[in-house]
Amino acid sequence: MPPRPHRRSVAVVGTGGIVSSSHLPALRAHADRAELVAAVDVDRGRLEAFRERAGGEVAGYTSMAEMLEAVRPDLVLIGTPPSLHREQTIAALKTGAWVLCEKPLCLSLAEYDEIAAAEESSGAYASVVFQHRYGSGAVHARELIADGELGAPLVAHCQTTWHRDAAYYAVPWRGRWASEGGGPTMGHGIHQYDLLLHLLGPWAEVRAMAARLVHDTESEDVSTALVRFRNGALATVVNSVLSPDEVSRIRVDCADGTIELTHLYGHRNDDWVYTPAPHVAPERATAWRTPAADVPSSHAAQLGALLDAHDNDVRPPGSGPDARATLEFAAALYKAAFTGLPVHAGEIAPGDPFHQAMHGDHPHWAPKERA
Repeated sequence: MPPRPHRRSVAVVGTGGIVSSSHLPALRAHADRAELVAAVDVDRGRLEAFRERAGGEVAGYTSMAEMLEAVRPDLVLIGTPPSLHREQTIAALKTGAWVLCEKPLCLSLAEYDEIAAAEESSGAYASVVFQHRYGSGAVHARELIADGELGAPLVAHCQTTWHRDAAYYAVPWRGRWASEGGGPTMGHGIHQYDLLLHLLGPWAEVRAMAARLVHDTESEDVSTALVRFRNGALATVVNSVLSPDEVSRIRVDCADGTIELTHLYGHRNDDWVYTPAPHVAPERATAWRTPAADVPSSHAAQLGALLDAHDNDVRPPGSGPDARATLEFAAALYKAAFTGLPVHAGEIAPGDPFHQAMHGDHPHWAPKERA
């Protein structure tokens, strides 16, 4: 039996809600493979509350640079506001640490290029949290589509219709291009259309609209897109924070069957439903059901995949081309919405204003009049 790899030392940067609610349980689920050794937060009170919650000997720092110099962790988990992701990811990569960063990995394709350059020079990797790819239901669905078991993908729908109130946008960095990178296209629906891209593969063309209908924000609060995939499938994508009945949904109609996933913030096997076409034999459709081992989509599932890659010194899933493809789709959606023109894969290159920023040169919406 080969020897077990040693436990990886892990530091978290940012100790707020997502790190406490998702990253900390993920680390506990992999306690035999990863050890939390340090935490960083500019808010000393929040930092100390997290250290107490984490237990053990977790060193606390208010400076990421000081932590990296003192600790030299194997892996850095980043859960800070989006405008900090690029700088913090590059700082960690330069020390040789791998990174798992909350979405979005960065605010533009230009920022992604900087991260890619830091990866190349350091030999370390940066992954973005897209945990919905890693549940057993998603793994199984992707295999069925890739193997042709469901026939050719034809039509798809991707829906992230959530609700956020004015208090949500009272947090200063939300709803601003410079600090969040966009509205629900970047901050909410990105999880769902990342999964759609994971299931259907490369996209070829996007046409879109975006609007600010309710919230007094710089960025949109709803966007819609029509997408043509390279395999010929057509899809709709809707991203909203205006929807009282909240749901996350993906549906893919293939020649021999339909896949439907309905959930909100995470899925299990039972959330995936397969409906065979009339010509499909019942015994064939029965084999489509997700295997009994139920692995929910979660930070823990993605962290396990990253640790496997670290043990084998290979590029982890959710990094490199995987991460860039989803970011490029967001940029294309915004460009199509703000120019009124179709956008094709690969066209947003350096020199294009939408390569530099998700809003391109589109002016901010005017402030809403207050009653």
